Order: sequence, then structure tokens, then C-alpha cells
Amino acid sequence: MTLVIALGGNAIVRAGERGTAAEQLAALRDTFAVLAPLVREGAVVITHGNGPQVGNELLRQERAADEVPPLPLWLAVAQTQGEIGALIESELAPVAERAVVCLLTHVRVDAGDTAFEEPTKPIGPFYGDDQAKTLERERGWQLVEDAGRGFRRVVPSPAPLEIVEVDAIRALVASGAIAVACGGGGIPVTSRNGKLKGIDAVIDKDRASALLARQLGATRLLILTEVPAVYRAFGTESAEELRELTAEQAAGLLPELPPGSMRPKVEAAIDLARAGGETLITSMEALTDALAGRAGTRVSR
Repeated sequence: MTLVIALGGNAIVRAGERGTAAEQLAALRDTFAVLAPLVREGAVVITHGNGPQVGNELLRQERAADEVPPLPLWLAVAQTQGEIGALIESELAPVAERAVVCLLTHVRVDAGDTAFEEPTKPIGPFYGDDQAKTLERERGWQLVEDAGRGFRRVVPSPAPLEIVEVDAIRALVASGAIAVACGGGGIPVTSRNGKLKGIDAVIDKDRASALLARQLGATRLLILTEVPAVYRAFGTESAEELRELTAEQAAGLLPELPPGSMRPKVEAAIDLARAGGETLITSMEALTDALAGRAGTRVSR
């Protein structure tokens, strides 16, 4: 029975830290100490976010643009997959006591997805008003004001349709290794005449993780995030922690969930539940209690 574990950003870069290599290694060391009972046996695949890392990569490219040509976003996703994968391999292998292999993973999307008509995912550095207008004119980017801190580029976040390397991931797992895959939601690509083409977009890593679980035939998905569970009326005095949800109950909760944080996690859980699997959404701190049924939110059919 395959277990897919989706690591949130705080499992790799802790709040208040710059995200140096040493800080990321230390955060992962703590993460895998908690996950040790889950990764030492059985079929396991690790997925992860890459928000801070891809933001840093885009900033490096922007600062060095006069000397080194910038790369497209989909290649920045590929670069951070390799970067984070190397960190995970070094910290997870001693804990799991078996091989850990990072696989660069492409995820196919539909070029006609409506997400491309209205980009919403902010990425990269902040720009002033004049610079934002120049970038829109010269590069064709779409920029929006973000939290009063300036303007940021927004890109589409299309639905994942296919994990291209799923057979290779399956083979790695069958060999006894832990596979690290779908980093940052995967390298977004479209397919035409049998050829893959990279496209600038950001795929939600939890939606990609649920798709990977379905394609692998996995029935268990663990989504680690910053809060211990899914809440009804989150952030209010009447907030209610939800312990068990059916797919239908979870779908009814979607309109009140924030689109940039908990909603895609619950959407991913619904996708897997409707395919017969179960998702546990919880935080690293609450994981032990969540595995015992005392915390976290389980979504099942």
C-alpha cells in the first residue's frame, strides 16, 4: 500500500528564516525525525512545495539579467526540484535506512485550461509601479499589486492532468527506494504530437500529489501544512476543528476556504476520496496525535 507524503513549505524553510542551505537541511532533519515511523518501511513517495526556493531563483535571475540570460519559469521549477531533492536525499536516507531518489517530474496540463485566461498565482520579487509597467510592456507579463508591498508577476495555475514519469516513479518504489517526485507541483508541460513543451505556470503541489496517488493506485495521502486540521469558520471565534469529512461534506466546505492555502488541499483530498483513497491533513506538530485519530482532518469517500 503506497503512502504519498506532501511536505508543506514550513517542512523545508521555517518561519523567520532566510532559507539558506544549512537552514533547510536543519528543518528537513527535524521533519524526518517526526516522519521516521512512516518512512522506514512500505512504499513511500515524497512530494514537496518550492515557493520560497523558486522565488529566490527568480530573484537571482532578475539581479543577474544583464550578464546571464534569464530562464523561463518552468525551468526554474526544474532547478528547484533538483535543489530540494538533493537536500531531501541527504537528510532522509539515514533516517529511512534505504535509498532515496529524486526524480525530475513533468506534469502535463491543458494549454486550453481556463487558468491561462486569468493568471492568479503570484511569483517572484516585488516591483515598483514604473518597473511593473515596463515589464508588462517589454515581457508581456501580467502583474498585480500584492499586499501593499508592490507589484508581482502572476502566472496561471492549471489543473494537473498526467504525471509523465509515473512509470519510473512506480519502478523506483517497487525497487524499495523512496521516490521524491512532483516537486513544486511538477514541471508544467503541454503535449503535442507526442512531444512535451514547457509552459510558464505553477501547478498546485497538493493537487499534483493527489493525482500522483491516483495514478500509482495509492490509497493514502498525507498533506502536511501549518495548521493541525481543517476548520469551519477558520479565524473566527466560532472556528470548529473538523476531524472526519466525506468527499461530499468537504466539497460543501470549499466556498469558505481560502483559495491560496487550505482550499487546494481539500480539493486534492476530495479528488483522492472519490477515487477510493483517504487523505489526512495536519501539521508536523500534530502528526503523532493525528495518526492516532486525536487531531488532523481525514477525508474519505
